[in-house]
Parts: sequence; structure tokens; C-alpha cells
Amino acid sequence: MQVALVQTALEWENPSENRALLDKKLSAISPHTDLVVLPEMFTTGFTMHPQNCAETMEGPTVEWMRQWARQLQAALVGSVAIVENGLFYNRLLFLTPEGDVSMYDKKHRFTLAGEDQVYEAGKHRLLIDYKGWKICPMICYDLRFPVFSRNTEDYDISLYVANWPALRIQAWDVLLRARAVENMCYTLGVNRVGIDGNGLEYPGHSQGVDCFGNYLLPPQQREGVFTVQLDKEKLVEARLRFPFLNDRDHFTL
Repeated sequence: MQVALVQTALEWENPSENRALLDKKLSAISPHTDLVVLPEMFTTGFTMHPQNCAETMEGPTVEWMRQWARQLQAALVGSVAIVENGLFYNRLLFLTPEGDVSMYDKKHRFTLAGEDQVYEAGKHRLLIDYKGWKICPMICYDLRFPVFSRNTEDYDISLYVANWPALRIQAWDVLLRARAVENMCYTLGVNRVGIDGNGLEYPGHSQGVDCFGNYLLPPQQREGVFTVQLDKEKLVEARLRFPFLNDRDHFTL
């Protein structure tokens, strides 16, 4: 599977400007790409004022994602501020070229920024079967919680979209590798760059890690679109040779 990681600066609380900005980046993506990953809240930045910029599931961003997935013939994933029945969600959307939409609402809200006071919490993790791969997509702060990320379903790829600031970027690097090793899976992380409306700096560090913690793509610091190649046969071979997941503890949340 060929995956494009889109590391970009974002215009604060401005969905139309961010869609236009991303149009330029997506138009240059290789036609052989299978999956395109955008950052957390890629239309607004990590805002605690969704009343200014949240959209519905029938709004322009979902349609924009649907059009790009069809044009690229690749799945498109990222999170968006969504309003539904008067409530706000930090919602990850996964759209296939056929127009199918899968959703995951962020389970672990970032209390340090007051996200728990603004956005509703998700209740269920999402697993997606796509092109013979089982993918588990999550959002930013979820990365800090290994029990939630735990690979009980033998998924092949864990994927984290984020707005992870420079002050704590070492934790991002360490935890992405830890999630890959403990879950014997490929792990992809996509973070933004630039400075947001609160003055927080974001250094990127989008990356790809294999099931042994080796970098397929080391942390990237510049704005751009970065390609990662994932090999299903190598993953299966690694799990057969090192069947660590067979020894995992059995418990439920």
C-alpha cells in the first residue's frame, strides 16, 4: 500500500481557505497512491470555538473529501469539527473512492485545552477493511492511551492524525514507535506545521514506523506530502516469525 502523509500549515478557523490550500497539495499526489492522510482538524486547526467554523455531515468539507477520493482513486482520512444535533464532535472521516464514509469521534479529549468542555466524546473505536488491510485510525491524544490502542483484532495499520505542539514533540516520536512495537503493526502519524490562533507552534514530525520500531519515514519537519510504502507480506512474515500478539493478555475496557 502506498500512503501519502500530508503535513501542512493550517489557516485558523477557516475551512474554505484550508480546502483551497489542500487542493494544491492533493493535486500533486502520485496516481499510484492508495491512502491520503490529513492532519487533525484540517479545516480549522485545533479550535475550541467550533461554533465559528464547524460543519455538518452534509457540508462542503465532506463533499470535498468525497470528490478528492474519487479523483485520486484513493481513500482520504482526516478529522474535522462537526456539528450534529446541536453537539460538536472532533470527528475522523475515512472516505473511499466509491464514496463510502466511515466515522470515528475522538474518544480521549484533551482536557488540558478544555476539549472535554466543548466536544462530545466518542464511544467506540473504528476498524476499517480497505484493499486487504485492516486499519485502525485514531486522533492525537488517543496516542497516549495504550489500552485503547491495543491490537486485539490483529489490525495491520494504526494511524494517528494530530495537532501535536512542539513543546511535547518528543513524546509524539516515542509513543508512535511504542504503539508500533507493542501492537506489531505499521504505525503512521500525521501532524501539522506552523503556528495556530493560540500562538502554539507545531513542528510536524509526520512519520511511518514498522512493527519493529524502524522508521519507514523518519520524522519530517518541513511542509510537504511524504510517501510511505507498506508491505503486507513483510508484516505477515514478521508476525509469523515473532508471534508476540499470541501472548497478549485478555481483558476488555
